[in-house]
Amino acid sequence: MTTRARSFDSAAALYAAYRPGYPDGLYDAVEELSGRPLAGARVADVGAGTGIGTGPMHARGARVLAVEPGDGMAAEFRRALPEVPIVRGDGDRLPLATGTFDLVTYAQAWHWTDPARAVPEARRVLRPGGSLAIWWNDTDESVPWVAEQGARIRAFFAGEGTTHFRTLPQGIGSSFVSRTVGWSRRIPLDAHLANLSSHSGFLLLGEEATRAFMDAERARLERLFPDATVEEPYVVSLHVARLA
Repeated sequence: MTTRARSFDSAAALYAAYRPGYPDGLYDAVEELSGRPLAGARVADVGAGTGIGTGPMHARGARVLAVEPGDGMAAEFRRALPEVPIVRGDGDRLPLATGTFDLVTYAQAWHWTDPARAVPEARRVLRPGGSLAIWWNDTDESVPWVAEQGARIRAFFAGEGTTHFRTLPQGIGSSFVSRTVGWSRRIPLDAHLANLSSHSGFLLLGEEATRAFMDAERARLERLFPDATVEEPYVVSLHVARLA
């Protein structure tokens, strides 16, 4: 898990340039399910990466402190959001004071934690009544071409130890309340392939094998998208639990 999580450090610029952001509706849902506005909230964004999730919360007036273990990702974060403080650490060992945050967020990052450590740490740093918010942004496989691409990727990595860790933790306080938010973005085909190549499986695979897969994928997608513009559909799955 650590090797896969840290693989992003070697491609932080690629990650920052091509990974999708999140829709405004996600942050509306965070506010609704946590029971408070982001404006003025003290937020710890754990596994903040290049700041894709941090920036919109900051723009809404949250007082965000980012937590990120990787050198490369933290450097990209500082370039993108120089006004937002960032500290080095991870969810298993939060370098944060006890009882000081209204919200702890994990944007595309909870699956890199050890829940036996990360849950007590989240509980420790949250104020009474604070919330833990976890979300993942996934391509929408109800769309046929996306489902076919997903199946090709899973078949390609069969036997390579790729596993999805999406189990919600226990012991936060209240049960998790969940919400899904659908959205999409239109990007050049080159950007779509670059986004795929920024995922941990391809980063660990190596340049030559990744290029071979992407070349074959390009040939397929050029037939579907002759104008070389891809509409990527996504579904964000948000889960919020309040501290008892």
